[in-house]
Amino acid sequence: MAASQDVSLSELVADSIRVLSIEAVQKANSGHPGAPMGLADFAAVLCTRFLKVCATRPDWPDRDRLVLSAGHASMLLYSLLHLMGFKVGREDLMAFRQWGSLTPGHPEFRHTPGVETTTGPLGQGIANAVGMALAERMLAARFNAEDRVITDHTTWVIASDGDMMEGVQSEAASLAGHLGLGRLIVWYDSNRITIDGSTDQTFTEDVGRRYEAMGWHVQTADGHDHPAIEAAIVQARETTDRPSLIVGRSHIAYKSPGKQDSAGSHGAPLGEEEVRAVKAALGFAPEREFEVPEPVREFFRRRLVLMEKEVGWWEMKAEQFEHDQPEQWETWRRAIIGDVPPDLPLPAFEPGASIATRKASHRCLNAIAAAVPSLVGGSADLAESNKTDIQGSHAVTRRDFSGRILRFGVREHGMAAIANGLALHGGFRPFTATFLVFSDYMRPSMRLAALMGLPVIHVFTHDSVFVGEDGPTHQPVEHLAALRVIPNLRVLRPADASETAVAWAMAVERTDGPTALVLTRQGLPVLDPKEVAPATGVRRGGYVLLGGEGEPAITLLATGSEVSLALAAGRSLRGEGIRARIVSMPCPELFLEQDEEYRNTVLPPGRRLVVEAGIRFGWDRFLSPGDRFLGMERFGASAPASELAKRFGFTPANVLSIAKEMLG
Repeated sequence: MAASQDVSLSELVADSIRVLSIEAVQKANSGHPGAPMGLADFAAVLCTRFLKVCATRPDWPDRDRLVLSAGHASMLLYSLLHLMGFKVGREDLMAFRQWGSLTPGHPEFRHTPGVETTTGPLGQGIANAVGMALAERMLAARFNAEDRVITDHTTWVIASDGDMMEGVQSEAASLAGHLGLGRLIVWYDSNRITIDGSTDQTFTEDVGRRYEAMGWHVQTADGHDHPAIEAAIVQARETTDRPSLIVGRSHIAYKSPGKQDSAGSHGAPLGEEEVRAVKAALGFAPEREFEVPEPVREFFRRRLVLMEKEVGWWEMKAEQFEHDQPEQWETWRRAIIGDVPPDLPLPAFEPGASIATRKASHRCLNAIAAAVPSLVGGSADLAESNKTDIQGSHAVTRRDFSGRILRFGVREHGMAAIANGLALHGGFRPFTATFLVFSDYMRPSMRLAALMGLPVIHVFTHDSVFVGEDGPTHQPVEHLAALRVIPNLRVLRPADASETAVAWAMAVERTDGPTALVLTRQGLPVLDPKEVAPATGVRRGGYVLLGGEGEPAITLLATGSEVSLALAAGRSLRGEGIRARIVSMPCPELFLEQDEEYRNTVLPPGRRLVVEAGIRFGWDRFLSPGDRFLGMERFGASAPASELAKRFGFTPANVLSIAKEMLG
């Protein structure tokens, strides 16, 4: 290594990041070298002077969160983690983008130590970071005291031009500015290059002024001037009443003799010859692969010792907290690890009463919230319709973060991504709420929650054409099927208030993925456990409500509000001496996870009729030739719910008629 003696340490760190990044991309013959090269200077200043993380304690609750929203620049993050001492070794860098490696193409949460969230879809990282910064302020409001600061960290984001174009970023940033999240600092790498070329083709707005209008503190800095970067970070950290955006003017593939400022460096390797040219220009021996200068290694060894001391000091404060306030400490501990009581309190409902499952959900939410202080959330401007306010609490505001109610505004996509950030940070069990039809706006964030295994709860009300007069724009038809195809997203559509209570308990107890609770606007009869099987069967995805004896001549399967229709028709059939079985199937995917013996017990051979106010997609797994499906084959219409039920055939009489026709 022949680095000149006057090169500062942070510049040497930056060049090390550049070399590691381009070598990994070249070895994989796949990836994005240009962004890491342009971002290396900011990353070097951040990790050598500001970033509070400890490689030997990656789960330290009071660590800073670093979010690479520009997930395509993943080698920047992997290089940083490697230098800082995380368990990302040289061999992992050499295995970039290979099967089973710790260095996948885009950062993946739970896969690589030190990665705080899965990024790649642009804009998501910024929105997740808003949730993380919000969690930090909410935990501080709950547990910090004048003589004890247990939560005191910063959320850092590295974003790109592409991030700034995505709508989810604007939704989340708007709310962050409204709430004044002063512990949130975004570095916007403005290199003015995307895959298709210069941003002059599509993106000429003044991002800084947009963020100022949203209530952010905004600065501009030379993205390659280390003193200027440091000064901008210091000013951002000193701004505590609002989030900060630093617009870093930079060059993609910076210091690449032949590829700097080239769109070709965005998503393709530089080429062997150019890699050698970069290394030679930076003073690295071209023939040595994945070399890190000893001064850089030594610096990060010393910094790791300092960070371990930081963790030790924090643990001393935590021990004092536990000693002085054992009950509050236990609340903190359980919140951080995501623990919930083994027997959640659930309300009971009067059999025969008519209650919409959204209203039953409100009672369940509040009963559970009393036992789970970490349960927080809210609605996208539909709290009264979704029934999701926590009674006895108040909304979070920029002056008071101690509340449990989150007012997301009309920002469904941002809401879901922020909820992911709350879950990623730890300390809270977040829930969101809106109409089922607007789950389309939330889908990308819900998919990422499923991919990351985040226990986020989504409350979706107004679940079918029975929304009524609002018409087809607000009547979900394909949405149940669309949500059910997302792996690891558990979709529960309860048949009555009692099933809703079990569904809520399942959602709060779950730790390995998100849950969607799909609820009615209209009242449904509360089923009598003296006449039908108990609602605990919801835990198996599907169960026999009525008619479990013997082999049925016909089985009526239904979900949600259509279960009561199937029950009414089934009782009529049974009254005529026909062996009818009625099955409630609130979660078909969960039912299919049960053992074969149980599935065959619930659904033995025989005719089957499925009733659901949605499209058929997904139900053919349960149907054979001669079986029938009663559902929606078109969009809905604007009319009272009772009229729509008649028009679309969702009546006990029509279900009975189809069943008899099937039986000949």
